[in-house]
Amino acid sequence: MYKEKLKKISENIWEIPMINGMLVPGRIFFSEKLLNNLEEDALKQIANVARLPGILKYSIGLMDMHVGYGFPIGGVAAFDIEKGIISPGGVGYDINCSIRLLRTNLTLADIGKIGRKELLHSLFRTIPSGVGKGSKLNITYKELDEVLINGAQWAVKKGYGEKEDYIHTEDNGKLPNANPSDVSQRAKQRGIGQLGTLGAGNHFLEIQKVEEIFDEKTAKAFGLKKGMITIMIHCGSRGLGHQVASDYVGLMGKEYGWPEFDRELVNAPIQSELGKKYLSAMACAANFAFANKQMITHWIREDLKHYFSNIKADVVYDVCHNIAKFEKHLINSKEKEILVMRKGATRSFGRGRKEISEDYRDIGQPVIIPGSMGTASYVLVGTKEAEVLTFGSTAHGAGRVESRTSARKNISADKIKKELEKKGIDIEAGSYKGIVEEAPEVYKDIDEVVRVSNEVGIGKLVAKLIPIAVIKG
Repeated sequence: MYKEKLKKISENIWEIPMINGMLVPGRIFFSEKLLNNLEEDALKQIANVARLPGILKYSIGLMDMHVGYGFPIGGVAAFDIEKGIISPGGVGYDINCSIRLLRTNLTLADIGKIGRKELLHSLFRTIPSGVGKGSKLNITYKELDEVLINGAQWAVKKGYGEKEDYIHTEDNGKLPNANPSDVSQRAKQRGIGQLGTLGAGNHFLEIQKVEEIFDEKTAKAFGLKKGMITIMIHCGSRGLGHQVASDYVGLMGKEYGWPEFDRELVNAPIQSELGKKYLSAMACAANFAFANKQMITHWIREDLKHYFSNIKADVVYDVCHNIAKFEKHLINSKEKEILVMRKGATRSFGRGRKEISEDYRDIGQPVIIPGSMGTASYVLVGTKEAEVLTFGSTAHGAGRVESRTSARKNISADKIKKELEKKGIDIEAGSYKGIVEEAPEVYKDIDEVVRVSNEVGIGKLVAKLIPIAVIKG
């Protein structure tokens, strides 16, 4: 029903259907091809988000949109600070699930001297991955509180990296207003042994090669060139972030009740005591995620030194895609501070924004959009057009078209491994289940996702990266 009533307003931009006789303020950014895989329930979620108090402009669905908890994954919405709400369903259970891209001074020939399988296995042993896998790092609860406040900056101060690492991270790797007292003891218990671990699900570590450059000037500014080996890290706040979300879903439901149109959109006013406490706890979980990737980065460098004495592995950028942030945007032609929730969406700011690292500020924010194992990933650059159309947002990945349950029933892990081997891609995983659930065929066409972003102008193409070796949790 919803898909049949979509109204095309320009190439690749659609208004969502009539709900109860009223045009819902919602937009999706989809090509005709991507519409074939669009779930009706994801459109319904966009409509439900549009009903939340204090929403500004319209509820947004990006090219990788599919059903999530509360917001669809690939959903964006902005709220008036005085009248609006904050919802854990607008951030997600894996708070600050995000992508970090490292550029190296290696080529495929360098990797060949060692052997991809040996290098991959070494990194697999070095970086804990999989459900419940624990960290190699032992910290006290006092130190954990410092992590929750200072994020990646805590890790660098302890000697696990360089200042340039967090400078090339959103918010310098440290969200403000993070008070550990707003994080439950249960959440801390779940997180204290997981710092520096990938986890499971769609999280990964991938060795890649820069296959193609679309924008030479921007690629040069990002330090990327054709043939370069890169390393991509995808992970989040592990059990700590999941527990923060669970805790505040319960607290908000108890305090304010559940919306009758969607219980998963339970919320609290931004200015309420509970709303402020959630935003503080969310910032703590986000900082844990920043520190998590910083520890992984450090261990990757240490492992590579065993094979390449002159190794360089510099952070290109670290981008969030499950987060709520206070930002300034034009609302009715006036600049206003608002709260933007991005659920499975990447910030895509154009040149000049103070939030962008200084050495990229005249270019625009690096945007990193991973594919699925076996398919390409892309680096894009943010635009001023995105700030107008999507509150400075674009897609965060390919987006699922098949559930994990369905994948386990219909896909063979051995077949996937053979298909990857034919493409010259090696893989190590914590389980066959992880390989099956994240098979390339359960995701949308990443090439089409980034094509739409580029053509609409909400993230412009810079470089294409292809995988040569993958670690899955």
